[in-house]
Amino acid sequence: MSYLVLARKYRPKTFAQMVGQEHVVQALTNALEQQRLHHAYLFTGTRGVGKTTVSRILAKSLNCQGPDGQGGITATPCGVCQACMDIDAGRFVDYTELDAASNRGVDEVQSLLEQAVYKPVQGRFKVFMIDEVHMLTGHAFNAMLKTLEEPPEYLKFVLATTDPQKVPVTVLSRCLQFNLRPMAPETVQEHLGRVLGEEGVPADAQALKLLSRAARGSMRDALSLTDQAIAFGGGQLQEAPVRQMLGSVDRSHVFRLVEALARGDGKSVVETSEALRVHGLSAGAALEEMSMVLQRMAVLQAVPQAADTGDEEAATVARLAQLMPADETQLLYSICLHGRQELGLAPDEYAALTMVLLRLLAFKPGAAEKKTLNDGGANAGVPAATQLTVPAAQPPKPAEAAGRLAVSAANPSDAPQAQPQPQPRPAAPPGHVLPVVEPRQAPPRATPPQARPNNDVLGVPVRVQPEPLREAPSGVPTVVPTPEGDFWQATVQQLVEREAITALVRELALQAQLVARDEGHWMLRVERESLNQPQSRERLRTALHAAGHAVDLSVEVGPITDSPARRNAVAAAERQLAAEQIILNDPFVQQMQRDFGAKIVPGSIKPIAKH
Repeated sequence: MSYLVLARKYRPKTFAQMVGQEHVVQALTNALEQQRLHHAYLFTGTRGVGKTTVSRILAKSLNCQGPDGQGGITATPCGVCQACMDIDAGRFVDYTELDAASNRGVDEVQSLLEQAVYKPVQGRFKVFMIDEVHMLTGHAFNAMLKTLEEPPEYLKFVLATTDPQKVPVTVLSRCLQFNLRPMAPETVQEHLGRVLGEEGVPADAQALKLLSRAARGSMRDALSLTDQAIAFGGGQLQEAPVRQMLGSVDRSHVFRLVEALARGDGKSVVETSEALRVHGLSAGAALEEMSMVLQRMAVLQAVPQAADTGDEEAATVARLAQLMPADETQLLYSICLHGRQELGLAPDEYAALTMVLLRLLAFKPGAAEKKTLNDGGANAGVPAATQLTVPAAQPPKPAEAAGRLAVSAANPSDAPQAQPQPQPRPAAPPGHVLPVVEPRQAPPRATPPQARPNNDVLGVPVRVQPEPLREAPSGVPTVVPTPEGDFWQATVQQLVEREAITALVRELALQAQLVARDEGHWMLRVERESLNQPQSRERLRTALHAAGHAVDLSVEVGPITDSPARRNAVAAAERQLAAEQIILNDPFVQQMQRDFGAKIVPGSIKPIAKH
């Protein structure tokens, strides 16, 4: 008889045998017990978390006939009736599984839906299970929408997908959706222990922990890795063979790396990285293990009472947490996470691993304080953090000397508000090292003014930077208002509102400045020669005649300072500025900027036009 792999042999047959999906099991159990059955179910989740298994158990619950053949819908299928055994064996006529990865066209879906018009042959319900439903084409989805929305009372749809984002919302809205979560490593480890106990395979707890972490939340992957580990270990599971099979990094290497980083020992870091290369261990696994250790260290540093006393490595992790400050732990954790993304970019992943580890040392907090200046031994004995090289004194420039103001201190009462000036230090010779004075240290008190000559202290006048004038917004022309400009603005505004002038004539009126006017003649000035066209002048004169201004027009070319277009631009800029001030001064906007770092998109504020 052929060997049946663990993933198939121990596939759950009832809801009670499922692990890690209690939220889905509880909802389906209550629905079955209360006969509140939906016509379409959608199960989502990563690979190996039980989507197909739940579908088969649900089909058995709907069609179970009981050991005596008198059973009904139940949340605990018997598993011995003809319907339950046929569904487990995959030969139940009324349970159809369609693999949408290979049957994704509209023809396959249409062929499946043609069976929906026939009542069940053997069971109580027809169940159509479509796996990887997100791979169906758009036409296939559209073909099944109507049947999916209003199927016959004897038909149930069960859809499964690993990528629900690709399922159309029209399908999602017709289904009752359940999200099957990845399983915790502790849950996987506990289930593997029960399976190996039934199989009679001796297993090390540390080996099971490695397998449960390598499964990444998938129970099927965990059972497949267990099958491989049993074959690799010759019928038993031990930590060393399992670690070798998985390529996992021994925690001793990780602890050695973290301790070397905490002590700033670059030599040990490079040697340990080379040891990983010699043993052929994965560089990505090394950074992953370091991230896990650093995460446990950060938890212990924040919550010391959260230590796991049952873990063999807890004492080592606690000791490392005391060697490294909390902020350094957070920094190393972040660098390890980002370093894993760089391994594939480097020509050699071990060289990339070494660079990441050296980066951990380079960005170690306080590393910059250890750097010292090469002073040729002149400052031996002086602490490096308190050394300062003062350049040689140089004569002042003539311009600087002319700007100095000699302060006379013969009579202290002449300047009662002036603060006493400290005695200036004598210029130090080149290369001389002076200790840095702490900022909080008060400067030495100056000697009384009477005890010093008048030319001992030089005062430099304070230069006050004048506040710049508020300039007009960029691109807004300046306007010099004139009485003629007020009259011309009102006249042009009336013509525009009545639509008496359009196109080029309107532009001529808006861009022109009324320079002078008398009873029968007006003089206009424009900046561009292209506006000074005979046809435009004649049409503007006709429009003015119709508005009651029987005058002749003369147009000259020259600089202008007051035109309707300029006035309109200035008014628009003022409205824009006022609108921005309203938004910026709004308390809610200020709170969003202060609390959440919100920013206003430039150009998104527009004043509301008044009608």
